[in-house]
Amino acid sequence: MTAHDRAKWDERYYQRNGDYPPPDPLLLLYTPPLKPKQKARALDLACGLGQNGLWLAQQGYIVDMMDISRVALMRAQHEMNARQLRHVNLLQVDLDDTDLDEGMYDVVCVFRFLNRDLFHKIRACVVEGGRVIYETYNTRHHSDNPLFNPAYLLDIGELIVHFEGWQILHQCDDENIPQLVAVKTSISPNETTSEF
Repeated sequence: MTAHDRAKWDERYYQRNGDYPPPDPLLLLYTPPLKPKQKARALDLACGLGQNGLWLAQQGYIVDMMDISRVALMRAQHEMNARQLRHVNLLQVDLDDTDLDEGMYDVVCVFRFLNRDLFHKIRACVVEGGRVIYETYNTRHHSDNPLFNPAYLLDIGELIVHFEGWQILHQCDDENIPQLVAVKTSISPNETTSEF
C-alpha cells in the first residue's frame, strides 16, 4: 500500500465513532478453546480496530494483530489496556509487503480483507492442525456497493479453492460475504513439494 492508502485508512478509523465493535460471530463459533496452560498463537490479519484479536487474547491466545492504520491500532491498544490484556502484539505493517513466519500460528483470522498474493503466506504460516477463519466480500457485494473496487472482491466459489486439500469445517458462499473455516492437514498439497 502507498502512503495515500495509509492516510485513507487512518482517516476512516479516525472518523469512526461509537462503541467498540464486538468480535465477529464466525470467530466465536469456530475458535478452538484452549486447555489449561496450553500455549497457542493467533494472528488477526488486517485487524482494523482489533475486536477479533482482543477477543482471542481474552481466550488465552498469544496474538499478533497486524494492520496498516496507526489510528486503528492506537484504538485497539486503548481497548487492550482497558481490558488489562497481555500477550498482544500490535504491528503496523504494509500487508502488500510483509512476510509471515512459517508454522507460527494455531489460528489465523481474516475479516473483510483480500489480497490474493497473501494466500500462500497465510497457508504457510498456519501450523499443522491449525485453522484459518476467513470472511470477506465477493462479487455480489457490487449490488450493495457499486463503487467497491472489484479487485478486492472474491469470485463466487473462489475462497475454498485457495485452501484446497485442507479439512473444511465450514463453508458458505450463498450471500455477498463468503465464509470459510479450514484446518491444515498433513496432506495439504499447497504446502508440500513433489518427491522424485
